[in-house]
Parts: sequence; structure tokens; C-alpha cells
Amino acid sequence: MPRMNAAQRHVVDFTLNGQKVRAEAENRMLLSDLLRHEVGLTGTHVGCEHGVCGACTVQIDGKPARACLTLAQQVRGSDVRTVEALAPGPAELSPLQAAFRRHHGLQCGFCTPGILMSLDALLREQPDAGREEIREHLSGHLCRCTGYATIVEAALAAAEEQRKEETPNA
Repeated sequence: MPRMNAAQRHVVDFTLNGQKVRAEAENRMLLSDLLRHEVGLTGTHVGCEHGVCGACTVQIDGKPARACLTLAQQVRGSDVRTVEALAPGPAELSPLQAAFRRHHGLQCGFCTPGILMSLDALLREQPDAGREEIREHLSGHLCRCTGYATIVEAALAAAEEQRKEETPNA
């Protein structure tokens, strides 16, 4: 059996926020480390490094995933979205981000990128998600500042706005 060199780097080709990316990663490098240290996108936060807190949540092929539990090699050929992809442009906020701002859905902001990525995926799959679906979806995220009430209100407001945008004027 060939002996592997832990320091050997391998090319990882994937799509990141709509752009083709080619990066190099060691065998055991985590996606969170690749994004932050190799690519330079620091919006994905690293909290517990055990997949419990949800701060590192990104979307891989449209589904929420913990970047601290995903090896960088696993995203070869995948479409990865980070919180940086939510805003439509510089100095602009997505409807979900704007709702968080209006409803004070964040305080320190450490958990916010992961929560936004999870809620973005939920609202794309279930635009009519209600309070209970949102609360259930947030159960995989730890926030020590807000108590979640304002996060749920922001998500409900964003869902309502999204439904209004999708419904043509009668």
C-alpha cells in the first residue's frame, strides 16, 4: 500500500459563489480552513469545530453543510455557497439579511453567517415555511445572544417578502 504524505497538497476544483475555483489542500484540510485561509473568504465562522454550533454552515450543492466537518477534498466538482454569496452586490443586502437588520436578528453576529445560510436554503425549498419549521431548522444552531425570537421573526418576514416578490401583481 502506498504511503501518504500528510503535507502533500492536492488540487481541489469547485465552484464557489458562482465562480470556478482551483485551490490546493492537504489531505486532512477542512473546507472551513480552505475557505478562510486559502481562498480568503472569512464570512464562514469557525466556532466549536465539532459541527455542533452551526457557525460554519455553508451550502454544498444547495444543501446546508458544516464546513468544519467537511474535508476540502470532498467538494471537488461541487457548487459551494458561502454567506458572501447572499448579497446581490457591494453595499447591498439580500432580503433575508435586510430582514435580520430590521428585526434585530443578530447581536454579536458570530453565529449569523451560518444561520443565514441555513435559512436561505430552507426558504428556497419551503418558501411558505412557518414559525415551527423555522424553529426546527434553527435547532442546529447555537446563538448565545439573541434568544432566537428575533431570528425567527426576521426569517418569517423574509419568507413573506419572498412570497410577495414571487406572486405577480393581479
